Amino acid sequence: MLGAEVRCCGPPTLVPPGLDRLGVRSLLHIAEALEGAEAVMVLRIQHERMHASYIPTEREYYREFGVTSERLALTDSAIVLHPGPLNRGVEISSEVADGPQSVILDQVRNGVAVRMAVLAEIARSSPRSHKTDG
Repeated sequence: MLGAEVRCCGPPTLVPPGLDRLGVRSLLHIAEALEGAEAVMVLRIQHERMHASYIPTEREYYREFGVTSERLALTDSAIVLHPGPLNRGVEISSEVADGPQSVILDQVRNGVAVRMAVLAEIARSSPRSHKTDG
């Protein structure tokens, strides 16, 4: 709605079908997905996906889809996000995760702060938090 071009890249076993109906371009090559990007959201590979044969090996996944410094150079200085926890050397290199384009620590810090504030508000308004006379 705001004019962003959203691209999704990963092995066919992990990319949900029908993304095109949502206006998302599904791609098989990371270089094509990263080219000219302004923001890159890297998602964590869950270890249970590896054991369920969704991807052959961690090494192969990294070789085909890992966000590395060389691949990040295809962007226009895009910021890099990741919800954590990171699997370094699987979906993202340490150089990218800790590099100048990464906002991962800010993202995690802000996400934790917001969640804690919401939980505190819920706890304050909870019926169990109010003392009753009697």
